[in-house]
Amino acid sequence: MVAHLKNGENFTIDFREVAPAAATRDMYLDTNGNPQMHLSQDGHLAVGVPGTVAGLFTAMKYAKLPFEKLIQPAIDLAEKGYAITEAEAKSFNDTKDEFIKLNTSIPIFVKSTPWKKGDILIQKDLANTLKRIRDNGAKGFYEGETARLIVEEMKKGKGIITEDDLKNYETKTREPLIFNYKGNTVVTMPLPSSGGILLEQMMKMSSFKNLENMKFETANSVQLMTEIERRAYADRAKYLGDPDFIKVPVKTLVSDAYLKKRISDYQPGKAGNSKDTKEGIINVESEETTHFDVLDKEGNAVAVTTTLNGWFGSRTVVAGAGFLLNNEMDDFSVKPGVPNMYGAVGTEANAIAPRKRMLSSMTPTIVLKNNKPWILVGTPGGTTIPTSVYQTLIDIIDFKMSSQDAVNKPKFHHQWLPDELFVENTFDKNVVNELKEMGYKISIKNGIGRTEVILVMPDKTIKAVGDHRGDDAAVGY
Repeated sequence: MVAHLKNGENFTIDFREVAPAAATRDMYLDTNGNPQMHLSQDGHLAVGVPGTVAGLFTAMKYAKLPFEKLIQPAIDLAEKGYAITEAEAKSFNDTKDEFIKLNTSIPIFVKSTPWKKGDILIQKDLANTLKRIRDNGAKGFYEGETARLIVEEMKKGKGIITEDDLKNYETKTREPLIFNYKGNTVVTMPLPSSGGILLEQMMKMSSFKNLENMKFETANSVQLMTEIERRAYADRAKYLGDPDFIKVPVKTLVSDAYLKKRISDYQPGKAGNSKDTKEGIINVESEETTHFDVLDKEGNAVAVTTTLNGWFGSRTVVAGAGFLLNNEMDDFSVKPGVPNMYGAVGTEANAIAPRKRMLSSMTPTIVLKNNKPWILVGTPGGTTIPTSVYQTLIDIIDFKMSSQDAVNKPKFHHQWLPDELFVENTFDKNVVNELKEMGYKISIKNGIGRTEVILVMPDKTIKAVGDHRGDDAAVGY
């Protein structure tokens, strides 16, 4: 969570999962040292200690309404059911075999006939879990019956989360990353989310090359932004990890001098490559994700990104408790240089260690104009999150686009490795061909992210946009 309060205070709450105490650096390697990626992505062993419930209660000291009132609509939906969408029906049907394979008892998401739009999903076990949280606070999840069910599930499926892991979980309130971009104050998430550092790197490199003078998604602007993204993600792979465990040279990584040097070898009209473009040289210093933005009439603003990591996380449900478990352990470097499910590689900086937080890409961001909320933005999408937020902000600030266009126009993505430029299938074909002629390997994607934006206009009216790529919505009260 990234937050800006009406009194001018900015803060972040880190409720990222942590590795269980029994986790080890090489826990996903076989006896020959080969990575067993199914273990870090599927089922019980892939699960990090959950943090969402603790995060909610850490945020409660800023709340106006009691938790009992806030959680009741979720209890009602779980207990009485709701009509699923076409996309949800397809998701359940497509994942049926994995739900059966990766669970110790058949979860509620599996039924004998295919799910269809309008079917009612009733989740009694989840409703009871939510009631325990309502009645007992965070202890209703991390201790007592729910904790017992989680640990029982772990034992049945050879997972390693224990009662102590749950009881000892703590959120961290961290100083946000704050930087200036063209007279605006950007407030974003610090490590162990990589997104904020990447966003600052990319936006600063953009300012050094006068990106605002290029038009939206011309071959020239896409090429420059691609090379900027390449350099930022090369640094991510080498240097970024949990700051409570390793020393990360953040000041250098976001400094003007370093970033000017990083982009100095950019060649207009010619594709770079990730074999030659590696991380910068630094002297040691002394898609199953949800994003939402909320802005109230007093100027309090929050941007929140939360995730299970992969599609339905580990696809494992806690029997009797009714909720899905994450597969966040895959966000560690299972082995240095080996890509995770999003193709991201890492080094020792992001190696597994007990109670360490794995690197993430989440980039909840608030842009202030004259110290008042102007843009709230974020998205799901794994490693595509920082580039989607970067492009959306550039579209609004530099290319003067509407919030509607900034969200819904085609997106693109480069993350250093694999050395491919991903573009959405609605991308201008002429621009794609120009980029191919420059030497880029292009991969076409159906969709990249689902960006959500709240934009405050000069006359104080609010324009909120839910991405057309998903079952997204914008609502005002």
